[in-house]
Amino acid sequence: MALKKRNKVNAAFSMSSMTDIVFLLLIFFMVTSTLIAPNALKLLLPQSSNQTSAKPITTISITKDKRYHINDNGRLRRVQFNEIEPFLQERFGINNPDIYISLNADKSLPIEEMVKVMNIARRNQYKMILATDPE
Repeated sequence: MALKKRNKVNAAFSMSSMTDIVFLLLIFFMVTSTLIAPNALKLLLPQSSNQTSAKPITTISITKDKRYHINDNGRLRRVQFNEIEPFLQERFGINNPDIYISLNADKSLPIEEMVKVMNIARRNQYKMILATDPE
């Protein structure tokens, strides 16, 4: 009696392990995206049809209740008004015309508060960009 040895290769491919990996990656990205919450202030910016292409190095934000915030290496840091100029001088030096600073000010804020920050930039020869929303 001759016994035949059968080596039959199963040509079917199981997708269950691939779907498990895809779902694990999906869960991982969903969890990490919620952990990385941007430090953002809710500001209603004035609208403008002109936009600049200059890339600001840092951002100064003023809320409608006159609270000042500076973007310090991706971290939003609340500061008093009298701390703004020493912070900028320490970080970027004095008389550096290549520094662009974005000013985000709430549209209901009195213009006097924006002018005070712009005067700091003028004294130190920084270039100031007033952030606006597109029309």
